[in-house]
Amino acid sequence: MIPKGTKLLCLVLCLGQRIQAQDRNFSIPTISAVPGSVVPWNETVKILCKGAPESYLYHLKILRNSKYQQVNEILGYQKEAAVFTIHPMDANSAGNYRCQYRSYKGWSEHSDALDLVVTGFYDKPFLSADQDHRVAPGENFSLRCSSASIPFDRFSLTKDGGVDLPQQQNGGHQGSFTLGPVNYNFSGNYRCYGWYNASPHVWSSPSNTLELVVTDTMNQDYTMENLIRMIVAGLVLVALLAILAEDWHSRRVLHKEGRQDLAETSCSKQKCQTEWTLQPAPNGHL
Repeated sequence: MIPKGTKLLCLVLCLGQRIQAQDRNFSIPTISAVPGSVVPWNETVKILCKGAPESYLYHLKILRNSKYQQVNEILGYQKEAAVFTIHPMDANSAGNYRCQYRSYKGWSEHSDALDLVVTGFYDKPFLSADQDHRVAPGENFSLRCSSASIPFDRFSLTKDGGVDLPQQQNGGHQGSFTLGPVNYNFSGNYRCYGWYNASPHVWSSPSNTLELVVTDTMNQDYTMENLIRMIVAGLVLVALLAILAEDWHSRRVLHKEGRQDLAETSCSKQKCQTEWTLQPAPNGHL
């Protein structure tokens, strides 16, 4: 039987170890790029690493030769986030990034990976679609990214706003993409790029912009049909009112003319009677 004092000591030690383990728990940092992770050559991009309020040191690392190497650090006591500025953007700055922060607890885990891409190193491809650019929710939408001048190992499709999109694995002069089933969030401007397996973070110039509009065309057509019917009905009603007004006006004019003719006829008869009454009798009858 274990003495009560030993039990109490064990309980205190176990509780202390649990508190210490909880105290060493770190929030995993998050990494992002502003204005985005696809950056034109010679432009500026900012990498944000968000850690914890008690952090005082941030490291930014890039993957080189299968190992992450530190490229920059920011020191600042109780700095919840660090901003790393890259300018100008070039092929050496492109790559796979992670960040890490340090606090009084020690070093945190690494963040998730951020793929920073530089564009503008090859001729731009052409983005097209066989179907109408207006599609209904729930349908699929297919696009083609083609390069007539040079073949690429792979093609990538991007959308304004940084939405994750499928990546074409096949290369050559053309790559195909299928979006769907689409919803209203798929509406926007799309571009595509070509690149090579040896330099996956160095892309071509952006293609032309293709706008996709996701809309409920059936409801719109139904609404338009109803609108057309209402307009036609309104025009018919206006025409009927015009006909009735014209008929009423014609009847009124005819009635007025009839009364005038009647009045003139009565006046003529009275005048004739008066003249006949006032006419002098012949001398032989006086």
